[in-house]
Amino acid sequence: MDSRSDELFTSLKHRVNTVISLYEEQKRKAETLRTENAELIKRIEALEHNLETLDKKYENLKIAKVLSSVPDDDVHTTKLQVNRIVREIDKCIALLNR
Repeated sequence: MDSRSDELFTSLKHRVNTVISLYEEQKRKAETLRTENAELIKRIEALEHNLETLDKKYENLKIAKVLSSVPDDDVHTTKLQVNRIVREIDKCIALLNR
């Protein structure tokens, strides 16, 4: 009976060691995934900031194109467009101040 107990103990010890090694492996994988997740979040934030900057530059470019493509005799229309743009900016500022 003592031999049987030793075999059971050895088997149990082996299984416990297997479970511990599997746990440690999963723990390392989870830490790797947490690190990767944090890096991806930082990258997304950087890309969002870059997108906002590019959107602003694009809007400025559209305004510059409108202003540069207007013939001299159509100054009145250009002034109306500029006034419209200024009103839109004022609305945006008012929304930001809320």
